[in-house]
Amino acid sequence: MEYRNLGKSGLKIPVLSLGTGTFGGTNEFFKRWGETDAKEATRLIDISLERGLNFFDTANVYSQGASEEILGAAIKGRRDKVIISTKATFSMGEQPNDKGSSRYHLIKAAEDSLKRLGTDYIDVYFMHGYDKETPVEETLRTLDHLVSSGKVRYIGASNFTAWQLMKSLAVAERNNLEKYVIYQGYYSLIGRDYEQELMPMLQDQGLGLMVWSPLGWGRLTGKIRRDSPLPEGRVKSGGLVGAPPVADEYLYKVIDVLEQIAVETGKKVSQIAINWLLNNNTVSNVVIGARNEEQLLQNLEVTGWRLAPEHLAKLDAVSEQIPIYPHWVGER
Repeated sequence: MEYRNLGKSGLKIPVLSLGTGTFGGTNEFFKRWGETDAKEATRLIDISLERGLNFFDTANVYSQGASEEILGAAIKGRRDKVIISTKATFSMGEQPNDKGSSRYHLIKAAEDSLKRLGTDYIDVYFMHGYDKETPVEETLRTLDHLVSSGKVRYIGASNFTAWQLMKSLAVAERNNLEKYVIYQGYYSLIGRDYEQELMPMLQDQGLGLMVWSPLGWGRLTGKIRRDSPLPEGRVKSGGLVGAPPVADEYLYKVIDVLEQIAVETGKKVSQIAINWLLNNNTVSNVVIGARNEEQLLQNLEVTGWRLAPEHLAKLDAVSEQIPIYPHWVGER
């Protein structure tokens, strides 16, 4: 397993982490992702640890806490061997203060996550989204308190725009508060928006990217093919709810090239799509998912090799997106 730094920090992490959105499946939305129980989760974590993956990513909103509970049960007795990231901000109830990044909500959310995970500290605590109704300084002072109290070790942001993240970094620097060291965001061969605003900002500020949904919401697993009906599974059953739209012809052109490279390299389509991401030097980690052992083992085989320059060039070309303004104007 290859290790990189967690963004702008000294923490060494594997380039892959296991996402636990499939743990639980206790509501209709997350049931489409998976329904992994504690026994199955323990087996997936056993396999991961055997192969050097010791980083597990969850969130309080995943199955409304069930994912954290199952992860906590699966790592019981070996907390010192794993790195855990979880998140807060999105709604956990029906009351007005059951969501957001206020001091009131975050302190309660962190305490609840600690209980569900069965631990007394969170390695990486992400703000799952930007709360426009709470002053940035209030959120950062609360996170600074959680770090100084020992309940959180590093903080990160997820799903922020570039200006929201830059504003947060500036406020933290001005007030000598704990800074975000890592950004978790969507990035894939069929979703390269990240490269236009966020990537140059992360490069400038020295942060790293932790990629979620590296297979484009399940569209780059190798199961979807040109002129073939959708196979049974997450995509066909409604797993694209909330996913960014992708034009069919664009998707199939990318898949055509992936399949060609798969034949030439002997690798799986999904493995090539993830390996392409690992060639980006702003990527600290890629969150992989797995509904079963077979999927996990396949995704773990994306390290230890690199795509050839000509393969990278083909993938870059076929997946290229038209820049948004003002990026098409160019730099001087």
